[in-house]
Amino acid sequence: MADATDPYAVTADELRQFIERYEQLESEKKDVTEQQKELMAEAKGRGYDTKVMRKVIALRKRKPDELAEEEAVLEVYKAALGMS
Repeated sequence: MADATDPYAVTADELRQFIERYEQLESEKKDVTEQQKELMAEAKGRGYDTKVMRKVIALRKRKPDELAEEEAVLEVYKAALGMS
């Protein structure tokens, strides 16, 4: 029998709760992923370019100063290659 004062004692109920909570989160994550796919399919069906939408979503996650710096470097590189 595990000693209740042992900080490393494992109780089956507590362990089961952690595992079940993790499994529930995994299930919810699958559901959200499926909903995202459905949303993008709907957007595509309405004529939106989902590849560009995903890029916009990624850009919105970034910090404005990091994004501005990257865009500035991109413009420098494009100018050096005669692409601007």
